[in-house]
This record gives sequence, structure tokens and C-alpha cells, in this order.
Amino acid sequence: MIYDYHVTYFLVSVPSVYCLPNEKIGMEVAFVGYSNSGKSSAINALTYQKKLTKVSKTPGCTQLINLFEVSPSIRLIDFPGYGYAKKTKKSKNYWHDVICKYLKKRENLKGLILIMDIRHPIKDLDQKIIESALSVDVPIYTLLSKSDKISKNILQVTSKKIIHDMQMMFEKHIQVEPFSVVKKYGIQSLKRVLNNWLR
Repeated sequence: MIYDYHVTYFLVSVPSVYCLPNEKIGMEVAFVGYSNSGKSSAINALTYQKKLTKVSKTPGCTQLINLFEVSPSIRLIDFPGYGYAKKTKKSKNYWHDVICKYLKKRENLKGLILIMDIRHPIKDLDQKIIESALSVDVPIYTLLSKSDKISKNILQVTSKKIIHDMQMMFEKHIQVEPFSVVKKYGIQSLKRVLNNWLR
């Protein structure tokens, strides 16, 4: 199945996973990552809509789960970022803990898009998210965002190192792709992964 992500539209915002649509209907893919990792920008780039999801200038302020519908009952779930440095430890971990519970209980979840700033990869909470997803066999696709912030040579070296480090950490193959909203690379690969998961 090939979806037209250009027609994706905002569906609803909910305060908790208990308010999400009936999981027996449809399929969904979740987008997660640290605050200011570039999640909102990635969704906007995927859908070619600059304002579909708001890109906040203040990290850690988003406190609602945003749902977007690609086609009837096919959804993208945008979780608030976790790990904002200026919050208390409990607050920093809140959305991370919510996501881990969601991963273990959500039957219609087809995959997880993990956004990591290529300059600050595989932080502690990212690692725990990956472990939670792998424990319930949820496939992971990691986007190394803001790849335009570094030179091409450093990008190649850094990408290879991140892939190697992740394979050593988790002893499983996890798809990793450099991603740049500015230079428009990684978008087509993201579409192919989503189409494969949502067949």
C-alpha cells in the first residue's frame, strides 16, 4: 500500500494514552524523541505541510499527544518530547514512561519512528525507549535529524559510528537514516518504511 502523506490532516489532541482511539480499529505509527529533537519538523516534512504540527520554540512546553490521519483509520501519533533539561527528573521522564507503557499495550501499533539529533545521539532515555520497543517486537526506524548541521564527511563517519554503537548495544539490526528537513533527504526513505509497516 502506498499512502499519500500530503493529504494528512490533524485529527485530535489528547492528554493521555487512555484517550486514544479504539485500538481495534485501524493502524498507527508513533513518533517519539527528546524535546527539540525535530519530531514536529519531521512530520511536517513527511507531509509537505509547514504548519501541520506546530514547531515550538520552547522545548518541553507540549503536553498533549497529537494525532494525524493519513487516510481513514491510518494514524500518525506525535508524542510530546521527553527529557527536557530544565524540568525535575520526574517531569523529564514523564512522557518517556508514558511511551514505554504505550509500546507494551497498544495492539495496533505498527512501528516506532525515533528521532535523534545526530549531534547528540543515543541518550539514556532513547536507549530505554529502544529496549522497551524491542522487548515487545515493535520495529524501530531511527532518524538522525539535523544532519544538515554537520559536513558531509562528518555525517558519514558519525552515521556509521551510531549504527555500529546501536548494533553493539542492542545486538539487533535497527534501521538508521540521516534526516534533514532543510536539505530534504531521508524523507523518501521514511515514506517507504511507513508504507511497508502500514500495508
